[in-house]
Amino acid sequence: MSQAEDSMKENAQCPCGTQAVSERAAWWFAREQDGALEPEQRTALDAWLAEHPQHRHEYALLQHVWNATDLLSRARLQALCEPDPVPQLPVRAWRRYAVAASFMVVAIGAGLWSWQQGASDYQASFQTAMGERRQVVLPDGSKLDLNGRTRIDVHFEARRRSIELQQGEVMFSVEHDSARPFVVQAGGGSVTVTGTRFDVRRDPEQTRVAVESGTVRVQGREGGQGAPVTLTAGLGSRISTGGDVAAAYAVNTDDLTAWRSGKLVFNDAPLSEVVLEVSRYRDKPVSVAAGKAANLRLSSVFKADDTDALLRVLPSILPVKVQTLADGSTEIIAR
Repeated sequence: MSQAEDSMKENAQCPCGTQAVSERAAWWFAREQDGALEPEQRTALDAWLAEHPQHRHEYALLQHVWNATDLLSRARLQALCEPDPVPQLPVRAWRRYAVAASFMVVAIGAGLWSWQQGASDYQASFQTAMGERRQVVLPDGSKLDLNGRTRIDVHFEARRRSIELQQGEVMFSVEHDSARPFVVQAGGGSVTVTGTRFDVRRDPEQTRVAVESGTVRVQGREGGQGAPVTLTAGLGSRISTGGDVAAAYAVNTDDLTAWRSGKLVFNDAPLSEVVLEVSRYRDKPVSVAAGKAANLRLSSVFKADDTDALLRVLPSILPVKVQTLADGSTEIIAR
């Protein structure tokens, strides 16, 4: 028995709950093809598949990989599984090993990309609750990290990959495909790329774009002010709800995307911006009185899931008072 199969036997009780969807799908698929599913595990697999369309999609993708290996020779399968092939396995065992150990490589070798290109009607919607962070893997391999209170709609076509950011914030890690641009529609404009890493945040008044690597094109809707802007690593822009595009400016993407590790980072940020950010992580909003208090600036790091701590410590950092109003919201005033 191969090391890969031994490892699966050792972990046969339950797949890790923290695995990515694609990894969980591969675990279940390899177990099923090995004929090792107990009745309770079959029930668990069926329940997992029913939880979300993305689960069923990833599992179907593996089925296409499995079927495609019929077209490959034993030598090709062995090459795909290097650097640790197991030369004595029969063809069916080679298929199982390939799926469990390196199914994405097998997919490429078997022409899975052609199947994905043909899946022009792929559609899905994803949503997160307050304080929830979630990663979604799309059919093309692109990864989307969703911040709390985020809602997106996904629509892949033969020549275009489209995302509608209805609300919230997403860190996009887009797989390169010059033949199918990746377009994010948000608020008053859109962001177009072929392959890069960038963050898009949609607020009621504007949409903010920040690029970590690669290049993106930011464009406002028809009638908006400002020409389209090309952003490279370390640059950002804003799009108003009316479609106005701001000129490119320098950004600190590490600070802007610190939410991915559960942090809120403020570097000389006006209190008016701080309260907007904090409100995204609370049931009741936080406001700041106009004038002196709103213009105070804050530099600090806080936990996104403990904004009460930020409000408690704020009066010791800045000359302000924090008070809870009758409706449960919080107001910050000058002291």
